[in-house]
Amino acid sequence: MKSLYVSLFFTFSISFFSCQSSYTPMKMYKTLPTLTKSKSILQSEINALISTEKCRYITKNRNYAAPLGLTAKKDLKNAAKGIDEWVELDKGNAYVLKNYKWIPFDDYGSTQLNVDFDTLRCNE
Repeated sequence: MKSLYVSLFFTFSISFFSCQSSYTPMKMYKTLPTLTKSKSILQSEINALISTEKCRYITKNRNYAAPLGLTAKKDLKNAAKGIDEWVELDKGNAYVLKNYKWIPFDDYGSTQLNVDFDTLRCNE
């Protein structure tokens, strides 16, 4: 009986800590800008900002695989940190999130958040 409890405990622990839920697009686009220091620009806004020379691209098509967190929120915090570091390294101050996805990482159901984005320099 004791081994059953131990087995259930480990099964629950693995399921609880490795299970990642993903964010809906609305939740992602609302939450990520609150976690980054860099300015987030929506894809629907970028063409106007580029054409009026309020922003210019520095690097297009960056991809960042965030370190694994125990929750989707922690994954998002890790992605935000990576985005901010790339924006800083590119000497920019803004980014455009182009795509995101949680990719299966192991046989236990863990997932890793990957973000695709462009870095920009915008007049503030």
